[in-house]
Amino acid sequence: MRLDQRGDSAHSIAMTAEDHDFSHLDRFGRAAASVSRNPRLAVNIVLGAAVVLAWLLLGAMAIRGAESRVPGIDAPGDTMLRYLPGLPLPDFLERFFSLCLAPAPLDRGVGAQAGVLIVMWFLMAVATMLPSAAPMIRTYCEIADTARIKGEAVVHPLILVAGYLSVWLAASAVFAALTLIVHAFASSVQMLDPVVGATGAAALLVAGLYQFSGLKEACLTKCKSPFSILFSNWSARPGRIFRLGIEQGVWCLGCCWALMLVMFAVGVMNVFWLALIGLFTLIEKQTAGRLPTRVAGAILLVWATALLVVSA
Repeated sequence: MRLDQRGDSAHSIAMTAEDHDFSHLDRFGRAAASVSRNPRLAVNIVLGAAVVLAWLLLGAMAIRGAESRVPGIDAPGDTMLRYLPGLPLPDFLERFFSLCLAPAPLDRGVGAQAGVLIVMWFLMAVATMLPSAAPMIRTYCEIADTARIKGEAVVHPLILVAGYLSVWLAASAVFAALTLIVHAFASSVQMLDPVVGATGAAALLVAGLYQFSGLKEACLTKCKSPFSILFSNWSARPGRIFRLGIEQGVWCLGCCWALMLVMFAVGVMNVFWLALIGLFTLIEKQTAGRLPTRVAGAILLVWATALLVVSA
């Protein structure tokens, strides 16, 4: 029996060494094979590249918006953005930016504008929400590694990420529609200028009150403790893991949808506030207590009241 066990073990080691022998490949092939053999590394590379690309596109769009804004109605941060170097961009990106930043008559061209606004809001979600989802994705990878060691079938973590992002893509369509509606009643000539007065105060008021709601607390609790949900719903079927990603995305959306409304009060393409919201969501989901949530809610309520008083 011992001989058989040693023989089986030696055979397994030999097979493993043969499976992991990439010496016959070129340098790029060895690197690609190494990444494909390590799902966690592949996920980190893909997610990191997605977040960096989203911020680069949003930053370039914000610079274009600051340069094209009508004098006298500068948005917060425009002065600093105008001093940043403008990088040469492909024509399709320039057209995309112009569609996002320029007003569209609501009787024609709304379809094209709505499409690019959905993409723009989705980029904002990737830039701000995907980093805060990293603990959930890392937890899935850890469970998947344990299952793989036991020889169980494992669904690639990117399927989970795809389900998560599909929720924010749907939410982006709602935010895009809201952007068009706000613009239809706003006096500003720029699509993404901050709204003022009652509209901006209403956005801040909703965001502030939601920070104290029971629904916010329930969603935040789910986001802070992903292990039990992922472990209890573990499956080797891609469709089930995709739905699990959707469930996690819904909890995350429940945490953060109201904070995204703040962008209407400060300017939808205000990258400084976008970065602040992204940082806050990351801190909020990593903090054990509810202090950051309540402090942010109080600040938003005071801000809403002050905006109403000033605009009255």
